[in-house]
Amino acid sequence: MDFLDEPFPDVGTYEDFHTIDWLREKSRDTDRHRKITCKSKESIWEFIKSLLDAWSGWLVMLLIGLLSGTLAGVIDLAVDWMTDLKEGVCLSALWYSHEQCCWTSNETTFADRDKCPQWQKWAELMTGYTEGAGVYLLNYFLYVLWALFFSFLAVSLVRVFAPYACGSGIPEIKTILSGFIIRGYLGKWTLLIKTVTLVLAVSSGLSLGKEGPLVHVACCCGNLFCSLFSKYSKNEGKRREVLSAAAAAGVSVAFGAPIGGVLFSLEEVSYYFPLKTLWRSFFAALVAAFTLRSINPFGNNRLVLFYVEYHTPWYMAELVPFILLGVFGGLWGTLFIRCNIAWCRRRKTTRLGKYPVLEVIVVTGITAVLAFPNPYTRRSTSELISELFNDCGALESSQLCDYINNPNMTRPVDDIPDRPAGPGVYSALWQLTLALVFKIVITIFTFGMKIPSGLFIPSMAVGAIAGRIVGIAVEQMAYHHHDWIIFKNWCRPGADCVTPGLYAMVGAAACLGGVTRMTVSLVVIMFELTGGLEYIVPLMAAAVTSKWVADAFGKEGIYEAHIQLNGYPYLDQDEFTHRTLATDVMRPRRNEPPLAVLTQDSTTVEDVETLIKDTDYNGFPVVVSRESERLIGFVQRRDLILNIKNARQKQDGVVSNSVVYFTEDAPQIPASNPQPLKLRRILNLSPFTVTDHTPMETVVDIFRKLGLRQCLVTRSGRLLGIITKKDVLRHMAHMMNQDPESIMFN
Repeated sequence: MDFLDEPFPDVGTYEDFHTIDWLREKSRDTDRHRKITCKSKESIWEFIKSLLDAWSGWLVMLLIGLLSGTLAGVIDLAVDWMTDLKEGVCLSALWYSHEQCCWTSNETTFADRDKCPQWQKWAELMTGYTEGAGVYLLNYFLYVLWALFFSFLAVSLVRVFAPYACGSGIPEIKTILSGFIIRGYLGKWTLLIKTVTLVLAVSSGLSLGKEGPLVHVACCCGNLFCSLFSKYSKNEGKRREVLSAAAAAGVSVAFGAPIGGVLFSLEEVSYYFPLKTLWRSFFAALVAAFTLRSINPFGNNRLVLFYVEYHTPWYMAELVPFILLGVFGGLWGTLFIRCNIAWCRRRKTTRLGKYPVLEVIVVTGITAVLAFPNPYTRRSTSELISELFNDCGALESSQLCDYINNPNMTRPVDDIPDRPAGPGVYSALWQLTLALVFKIVITIFTFGMKIPSGLFIPSMAVGAIAGRIVGIAVEQMAYHHHDWIIFKNWCRPGADCVTPGLYAMVGAAACLGGVTRMTVSLVVIMFELTGGLEYIVPLMAAAVTSKWVADAFGKEGIYEAHIQLNGYPYLDQDEFTHRTLATDVMRPRRNEPPLAVLTQDSTTVEDVETLIKDTDYNGFPVVVSRESERLIGFVQRRDLILNIKNARQKQDGVVSNSVVYFTEDAPQIPASNPQPLKLRRILNLSPFTVTDHTPMETVVDIFRKLGLRQCLVTRSGRLLGIITKKDVLRHMAHMMNQDPESIMFN
C-alpha cells in the first residue's frame, strides 16, 4: 500500500532558517496547474474554479494595494499629529496637528500662518506666557520628555511583542525573496507592532525614516493575504512572487512613486522577477498609490510630500557642482556604511547588545537635547527636506529666503531674479552646517537599533542640506561675479539663473545612491517624488557619480552589508572569478567521515531514524547500494520524518525493522519479516548533479540562476559528494579573505 496517494499536511514544507528549493517549488506549481487545467474540462464548476485560480493573483494584488495604502495613510497622519504633540496641542480639536489646527482658524493671517490662538505650546498652556527663558526651558524639557516617552514605548513594544519588527526590514526582505525562510518575520504580530512602533519611532524625532519599514509592512500584508489562497500558502516560490509585488507597493506608498516602486523591487530587493510579476507589481503599486491619494494625508491633493515647481531650467555649466555633489554622496555613503557596520558589529559582539532599551533611550535623549536648539533639526526630517527643496518665491517666509530685494523690481511673482543674500540666509547657512554634522554623526548610531528605522529620509536629509549650501554658494557667486567666464554665457545680471532647491534635490539623490547603490529606481523615485521631470539629467549624473565613487571603496550597499553582518545565506549577483573546481568545495573532504546516504531497498526504519537523530543534514542522497554508490535520487529530511511518523500511526505492520524502499516494486523479503514501507513518492528522481571537474564559476552561476538548495557531485554516475548553498557562500567568503564561519544559516 502506498499510503502517500493523498499527501498530508506539511509534506514539502521547510524548517525555519532554511533555504527553499526553487526548482522543486516550480515543478510542484506546474503539476498543480496541469491538474487544474485537466479538471476544468470535466464540468462547469471545475472550469469556474480554474478561472478563480487564475484570478487569485490579481485579487491578492488588489488586497495588498488597498491595505498597504490605507496603513501608509494612517501612519502619515499619526506621525504628523504626534510630531507636533512634542511642541504643543490644538485646543479646538486634540487630534489636529499644528498645520490642521491653524487651517481651521479664522484668526490666522498669511504672514503668521504658523501662529493661531487655537494652537498653544505646552509652556504657554501651563504658565500663560509666550516669551522668556523659563518658557523656552519648559518647552525644551517637555520636548525631550515626549521624545523619550515615544521611543521607550516603541522599543518596549518591539521587545515584548514582535522582536522582528525592529530595523528597516529590507535586508531580511531581500534574503527572504532569495529563498530563505524566516518564520514570523512577515507575521500578523510583526505587521501590527511595526505599524504602531513606526509611528512612535518617527514621532520621537530620531534620525530615521518610515520608507524602509513601509516595505516590510507591505510585505507583511502580502504574506497575510497569501495565507488565504492555497496556491500561495503551500508554495514558497509562488509566495515570493507576491512578496516582490508587495515590496513595490511599499515603496509606492512610502514615496508616492508607483513606477519607482516597481523599479525598486526589480533593481534592489527581488531575486526572481518574471514578467508576470512585473505586471502584478505595477498593478499593486497603482492600487496602493490610488488608496493613499484617496486618504490625502498631506492635505495638498498630491501623492507626494516634496512636490516642487522650479521656474528656471538648468545649464550645462551646473553639471560640475552636480557631479561634485555626486562625489560627496559616494563618500558619505562609504563613510556611513563602514561606521554603521562597525558600530552594529560592536553591538552584536559586546555587552552593548544586551541593553537595547537603554541604548534607544540614550540615543533619543542625545538626539532630542541636541536637536531642539536648532530649528532645522527640531522639526521632522520630512519637513526639513521639503523646505530645502523649495524654491524661494515672493510669498516664502522661510529664513532661507531672506534675500535683499531691489525696491525698483517690477517682475512677475514667479520669476524673481538672483539677489544678494540677507542676514537670515547667512544665519540659516550656519544652522544648516551644524545640522549637517549632527545628522551625519547621529544617523550612524541610530540605524540598526531595536526599533523600526528606515534610512532613505536621513540619507536624503544629509544630501539635501549639503546640496542647499552648495546651491546658495553657486547662486551668490553667479550674482556677485556674473562677468566670470563660467557665468558669462548663461547668467545675465537681473536674471533668475540658479535654483538652490534643485541642488538640494540632486544632493539628496546622490547621498541616497551612495548608501543604497540604487541608480535607475533612485532617479525615477526622485522625479516622481518632486515632480521635477526636466531635471532627470542632473539626477542621473549625480546618481551615477555617487555609485562610481562609492563602488571604488567597496561594492556592497548598506543592505548587502547588513545581510553579511547577520550571516544570511544570500548569493549576490557579483561575478565569481576564481579558478577552483567542484571537487575543492564539495563535502566530505579528505579526513572527514563518508557521506550519509540511504540505499534504495536495504535500509530499515530504525536505520533511517538513527541517521536523522545523529545528523542535522537537510536531506540524504539515495544510492543503489553502498558498494556501487550509483545515484538514484535525493530525499528531504523533513519529508522522511513526517512520512515515517505518519506511517507508524496509520499503516499497520510498520515497525523499527521494516525495510524502507524507494523502488517501484517491493524488494523480495521473507514472509516472516514485517511489512516494508514504500517512500518512492517523496524521492526526487532528478536531483541536480555536476561532475567533480565542473568549474566553481559554473556551479555558483547554477546556484544563483536556478535557486538551488544543494547540488550532488558525481563521476560517471557514482556519487562523490554534495555542495550546499552554505558551502558555496563559505567558499566565496574564503576566496575574498573574509571569515567563512560568518555564514551561519543553511
